[in-house]
Amino acid sequence: MMEQIQYFEDYEIGSSRLTSGRTITETDFIVHAGHTGDFFPHHMDAEFMKTTPFGQRIAHGTLVFSVGIGLTATIVNPAAFSYGYDRLRFIKPVFIGDTIRTRTTIAAKEDDPKRPGSGRVIERCEVINQRGEVVLVADHIYIVDRRPAQG
Repeated sequence: MMEQIQYFEDYEIGSSRLTSGRTITETDFIVHAGHTGDFFPHHMDAEFMKTTPFGQRIAHGTLVFSVGIGLTATIVNPAAFSYGYDRLRFIKPVFIGDTIRTRTTIAAKEDDPKRPGSGRVIERCEVINQRGEVVLVADHIYIVDRRPAQG
């Protein structure tokens, strides 16, 4: 993990980065079900899922979100903090053995009405499978300090 200070003014709309990949395993399904209490058959019952159009177990959307966002956590910016996520959508199913990576793109910048010394940066997060298909999308909102006045 690396620390890098980036102020509100430093973010450029359209700039993007792509994370490394992570293969989703059956252990991920089991551990996530244990953490969340979500033991729905869609995630845990292989025989039931053979009778559905998916044909196999699908990953919890919250698992894909957690892993996908976790992949982006490689740079710590002490001038920013997460304000939350908007527009979270589960676009396509993720299966055991799929490898996901996340593409982040700075989508917008705006003033923060509550904090004049900061702005809001909206980062579009797209989780992508090994076939290049977007499986999850969410907008990550950061509160970012404005550059301190010189002098």
